[in-house]
Amino acid sequence: MKLVLLAVALFITLSSQRGLRYRDQSDFRAPLQFEKDGTFQISIFEDLHFGENAWDTWGPQQDINSVRVINQILDAESPGLVVLNGDLITGENTYLKNSTEYVDQIVGPLVERGLSWASTYGNHDHSFNVTGATILARERRWPNARTRQMVSGGDAGVSNYYLPVYDPKCIISGRAVSTCAPELLMWFFDSRGGWRYQQKHANGDKVGQPDWVDVGVVNWFLQTNAELTEKHQKITPSLAFVHIPTNASLALQEAGVDGHRQPGIDDDTPLAQQAQGWCPDGRDDGTCDYGGQDVPFMQAVTTTPGLMGLFSGHDHGDTWCYKWEGVLPGMTVAGHGLNVCFGQHTGYGGYGSWERGSRQILVTQAQLRKEKAVDTWIRLESGNVVGQVSLNSTYGQDKYPETPNTKTSCPTCNYTVVTPMPGTKRKRGRGSFDP
Repeated sequence: MKLVLLAVALFITLSSQRGLRYRDQSDFRAPLQFEKDGTFQISIFEDLHFGENAWDTWGPQQDINSVRVINQILDAESPGLVVLNGDLITGENTYLKNSTEYVDQIVGPLVERGLSWASTYGNHDHSFNVTGATILARERRWPNARTRQMVSGGDAGVSNYYLPVYDPKCIISGRAVSTCAPELLMWFFDSRGGWRYQQKHANGDKVGQPDWVDVGVVNWFLQTNAELTEKHQKITPSLAFVHIPTNASLALQEAGVDGHRQPGIDDDTPLAQQAQGWCPDGRDDGTCDYGGQDVPFMQAVTTTPGLMGLFSGHDHGDTWCYKWEGVLPGMTVAGHGLNVCFGQHTGYGGYGSWERGSRQILVTQAQLRKEKAVDTWIRLESGNVVGQVSLNSTYGQDKYPETPNTKTSCPTCNYTVVTPMPGTKRKRGRGSFDP
């Protein structure tokens, strides 16, 4: 623990020496914009799991390794935005007094480069000693943090918001011209899960919370999207990010992932989805496999015009994209061409030894106007690029090279995983608990 605190203190000191501001930055941030060449790139870092076993040598070393991965990928890519797509911290292993200090280590490489970032929170970010609200407060102390909370209420979670991206001609003196409509919308959702902050039952057990996007958030999304469509008199192309995938991802996986048509690793089978381990009546006593509480969210995202892709993490051994069409076996919600994607396990914390990396998304204004499609690939820690595809109208039919299933060799790393969340079950092939 002393090593971690010393590292954080050193980072803050160095940041101060470099002129980096460390205070509440919620007053003003310039809108996101496309580059002058009409491109906007997103780098997704997910499942970082900082703060595991800080009392052992391997815990702080994992965090050092994760920072190295972030730096290597940012040296190779040029994102306009970094998305931290859940499980920034392994909250079960942290103390109340230091849980959010790990945020400083995570965003250090971003702050040094002057990069903007936006987070969703995952099940491990909601625990007895840390929650999305406390992480958000820590994030907002740094420049260029775009994470925010647009939906209030105890059951809503925290990281529910949207960010517009404008044509550069629409940004004057750091502000968007009122008559300009955004070229792209990015939606961020909190799938919650984990434990309720500082709450225990009468018997001393921690209080678990649901692990799906709350219906109140779904209603906010539908209403807000409709208002934006009315305001701008057009359907704006959009992308969405949520940590825990929906049941549609499991149904697509069970339909069969083709290594050439949906290139990516498919090692987490069956994958863990929202509402896993819950009953339809709201019980999470382990008697049910799946409660269906994510149906409203699935209905919303699959019927939203202009929504091109939904990007998730959580299942460290899955890295594919799949175009969701029609009604899948065991499902009641029909897909209408939404691309459902996983990223790449970025952090050395959390289970698994798959090579660390980061999914990249390249959005171009010309492509949006032509067919509302984006390009995506995964940059690995080794520097290699895999799974490069175009999420266009023919994705799922086009053939691509298979993604090699490479592993990270790290003798000093420990892949032990923390206590399971309420309602989770042991996953075949993992040999450990998580998500």
